[in-house]
Formats: sequence, structure tokens, C-alpha cells
Amino acid sequence: MVSKKLAFSSKDVTYYFDAAFEHLEKLVPKENTFIITDENVFRKHEKKFKYWKVIVAPAGEPYKNQHTVDNIIEKLVEYGADRKSYIVGVGGGVITDMAGYVACIYMRGVAFGFVPTSILAMVDASIGGKNGVDVGVYKNMVGLIRQPDFLLYDYSFLKTLPKEEWINGFAEIIKHACIKDAAMFKLLEENTPASFQKDKKLLNKLVQRNALLKSKVVQQDEFEQGDRKLLNYGHTLGHAIENTYKLPHGHAVAIGMVAAAYLSANILQFKDAGKIATLIVKYGLPAFYKYDVDKALQMMMSDKKRFKNEIHYVLLEKIGKGVVRPLKVEDIQPVIKQLSQQGK
Repeated sequence: MVSKKLAFSSKDVTYYFDAAFEHLEKLVPKENTFIITDENVFRKHEKKFKYWKVIVAPAGEPYKNQHTVDNIIEKLVEYGADRKSYIVGVGGGVITDMAGYVACIYMRGVAFGFVPTSILAMVDASIGGKNGVDVGVYKNMVGLIRQPDFLLYDYSFLKTLPKEEWINGFAEIIKHACIKDAAMFKLLEENTPASFQKDKKLLNKLVQRNALLKSKVVQQDEFEQGDRKLLNYGHTLGHAIENTYKLPHGHAVAIGMVAAAYLSANILQFKDAGKIATLIVKYGLPAFYKYDVDKALQMMMSDKKRFKNEIHYVLLEKIGKGVVRPLKVEDIQPVIKQLSQQGK
């Protein structure tokens, strides 16, 4: 196990890489800790949860909403959770987002930590303090920023992760490489998802590299006034189509990254849009998708990243260097319309 402590504005967060779930009882008081997980994780790892107080939520993005949160809070009240209680989210991005949100609002805030169980949650969703829920088709429309006390990485959870969830998680890894790490982009080109599945050391290095890359960006801009916006690469269009077409998060982001790469080619003379599309397909993700362009643009204009009649869009100057540019609908529409026509 390797532990790293990183300082954020309100608190230090400790990362326990290559750890065992059993280490959790050294971090939190078992008698006053409530684990929030979903049906899939609970069913596959029921033995790990023995002797813990567990609240099981329905699995999947459609349940990441206030109704599920209200049900969880009702159970916390019923079980006698108080201001000194601890909440631990054990699951993928949906669970860590919701568990963090519950912890932030229950009794005006209780302590919490995460055990991410998917690649997506390990490298992205559980990191950075963003907690919240969707409102209808609008992603993460309600929530707040507050850091967990810790993140505990037990890679044994990945043994039961479906193949599609491995693929899903690599979208965020590719995103990090595109905006901040050209050397990691090359590493991904030289390997395949199977390489990382088979080699635990290689996987641990990749997870640490991504977790610390995202954490460093967040440390420098915790409340998304500047550089943290780069982490939205691929998400502007991705979020606009994800819930409407019931796409997995990584698939929606992959489609969004390709669109942003071609927008970068159009606006910043970025030369490697094709290279990004090729890598995305290599990792089992879709590069193109057929969607209603006008509806997607309408959704983008309802996004949190809109400012007046402009969208703050993440583009690439080169692989490893993302930039934020304000774009109008008329800048975006012709490019994404053409890309949509290449989709199925």
C-alpha cells in the first residue's frame, strides 16, 4: 500500500493506493459508519460488507437523483446516524457522487470518504470534491464542492468489473492525456486495455498517475475558476447527449472528445484530431454517434459552463495542452453536424 496526503483549501485528503478494503476499519469507527453502495457492488462483494452498516441503492445513472438521496437520508435517520457519523461511498461514479452529496447535506454535513470500485471512479469521479445529482436529463445540475477525508483503492473490486465498465473508465484516462500528459497519451498508444487488466503494477501506475494528475489540477483551482475547467474536455457535448440517449458516461465523453478535437482543428489548427479518434476506437469507445444536433446544442446552452450566449469549451492546442475558449453556437454547429452524420 502507498499513501499520499494532498492539501486542498479546506482539508487534507489521504489517498491509499493498492490497499485492501479491510484497511477501512483503521480509518473510520465501524460502529458509527454507514456504507452507501449499489445493488451490483453489494451482490458481487457481499462478504466484504459483513459486520458493516450498509445502505444499498439501486444501480445506475437513472437513479442518481434527489429521490434516491431522500431514500438514503430516511434510512440514515432510521438507523440513528448523527453528526459524528461517518459516510463511506463504495462504488462507481454514481455512488461516490451521491454518497458525497448525502454526507454534505445530512445534518448540514458529516465526515465522509470513498472506496471507488470502477476505473472511472478511481481516476476521475471520486476525485476533486464534486458531489451531486442529476435533474432529469441535466447532468450534475445540483450539488456542491467538498473534499472527502480519504480515498481507498482496492483493485480486487475490479476483478468483477464488466468489460464495458473497463472501457468506460478509459475515456477519462484518455481525456487526462489529451489535456495535460502527452507522455501518457503515448503510453496508451503503446498498450491496450488488456495490458492494464493483466498487469497489476502497470494498472496501479496508471491509476496513480491519473488520480494525482486530476488532484493537482483541482488543488490549483478547486472551485473551477480557471484550469479545472480543462477537466471538462469532451464533457460539454458528452453531457448534452449522455442521458438523452442513455449512453454510458465514458461513451458520451469519448464522442465529445472527438467533437472537441475537430473543433480544435477548425479553430486552433490542431493537427491530431484523427489520432485521438483512432486511440478512442482502439480502447473500445465510440468516436462518432448520430444524434439530434439542434437538441444537443439546446442542452449545451442549459449547461453550467454556459455564460450568456457563449459556451466555455475545452479545446486542444496540441496533445497534452488543453485550453478554454468561449464559443458561440454558430462556431460549434457546423462541425458537430458533420461529425454526427458519420455516426450510427
